[in-house]
Amino acid sequence: MVDPTPRADPAAPFPPELAGARSLPVSRFASIPQLTLLASTLGRLRKNRAAVVSFIFLLLLLIPTFFPAQIAPYDPIEISPDEILQPPSRTHWFGTDQYGRDILSRIIYGTQYSIQLGFIAVGIAVLLGLPLGLISGFYGVWLDNILMRVVDIMLAFPGILLALVFVAILGPGLNKAILAVGIAGIPAYTRLVRGSVLSVKQYAYVEAARVIGCSNLRILIRHVLPNVFAPVLVLATLGIATAIISGSTLSFLGLGAQPPTPEWGVMLSTGRDYMRGNWWISVFPGLAIMVTVLAINLLGDGLRDALDPRLKV
Repeated sequence: MVDPTPRADPAAPFPPELAGARSLPVSRFASIPQLTLLASTLGRLRKNRAAVVSFIFLLLLLIPTFFPAQIAPYDPIEISPDEILQPPSRTHWFGTDQYGRDILSRIIYGTQYSIQLGFIAVGIAVLLGLPLGLISGFYGVWLDNILMRVVDIMLAFPGILLALVFVAILGPGLNKAILAVGIAGIPAYTRLVRGSVLSVKQYAYVEAARVIGCSNLRILIRHVLPNVFAPVLVLATLGIATAIISGSTLSFLGLGAQPPTPEWGVMLSTGRDYMRGNWWISVFPGLAIMVTVLAINLLGDGLRDALDPRLKV
């Protein structure tokens, strides 16, 4: 009996649309979906004008962050008794404070402290919260119950209050404030990652990987982690803005950076007694915090929309 199923002729020419694919390794094809996803995400992000403008603004902030001495017109700490409380002018664009220090120069130098605080604090929260959420969501049972009860207790406190508790234990100082803000942010990332893992580990490809003998560590790294990365990235971007506000709040209360450090929260604190007659001492640092946080939030919203294919930018 003749088999009616048509068979491919090995001598037949290779389809034009797949020309050259025979010589490519399998790994090249495995990376195509990821490259396509990245390209589509960037394409959606470029359509969001607010996110693009915010991204450019944050890139420009990197210049005073790394090269403040080359940009600032004056020394941010040097006291000038002859120029005390000068209003904004051509000589001092943002005026001077009660010690004759140039406000613009102090804001430029303060950029490095605020950006450093935001990124390092979020880095601490992600590095500790991500593995805790992965372990809690993937293994579950008694370990999940213990971790989640600790997280619930930490989430019962407002973030800034929790940071105040830690900085009160650690003591005042910029580095200790960064650590306190980072520890206070751990519960949010742990809870987010745990929820994502509980959803992802029910997918068929995770069960298939377990059936063919993949270890739990390999499943976590190769199959679960890439699928929880997008929400963590969005939360981390928005978390930088929250960390900057929390760090400035601690400095404003005298628990973060200490005078004469040109940190934005410190500048707000030292200028609050001069608000009525010398408004520029506090207004310009406040505007620096507001504009930076706004740009980060707009970029975070744009990333959220770009990473979610169900949303149209």
